[in-house]
Amino acid sequence: MTDSARKQELLEAAYQYVLGNGLADMSLRPLARQIGSSPRVLLFLFGSKEELIRALLARAREEELRYLAKLRDERTGLAATGWAVWAWLADPAHRALLALWVEGYARSLLGEPGPWADFGRDTVRDWLDLLAERQAADSGGPGAAAERTLLLAVLRGALLDLLATGDTERVTSAVQRHLRARSG
Repeated sequence: MTDSARKQELLEAAYQYVLGNGLADMSLRPLARQIGSSPRVLLFLFGSKEELIRALLARAREEELRYLAKLRDERTGLAATGWAVWAWLADPAHRALLALWVEGYARSLLGEPGPWADFGRDTVRDWLDLLAERQAADSGGPGAAAERTLLLAVLRGALLDLLATGDTERVTSAVQRHLRARSG
């Protein structure tokens, strides 16, 4: 299907809908009604519910990639990048997006084919690539890869904890402690 203006308009409306409602139990009828369309139009434009979900996950990933592009413009080290990433993750304005991201990530772990396939792997690769760019030029090899992986694991775990508890102060303090230990 071509990306008509109407398709993009409905994708954006559907994206706003799933930010508030999630994807797990998404049904085309309530979605279509909420965004001023019909299930038939959505199926015509996207081909299937699975393709609509794939488009919604791609839309969510666009948000992440936009942020990564901004970080790529900044020339900082690994710890400073970790802090910048945490500030973005902890920003309440991103909670709905990040909850949707966690849902897509978790569903991708099931290994089923479909719209979720590779979502988790692709996002891990996105973040690890950024972190690799931020490491000192002389820090190649398995130790550097382990350091990037550790930082990503800490940030991802902290994000899950923050989303579950809403305790920004406690979780931010833990992330800060980790980053200080790594840079000091």
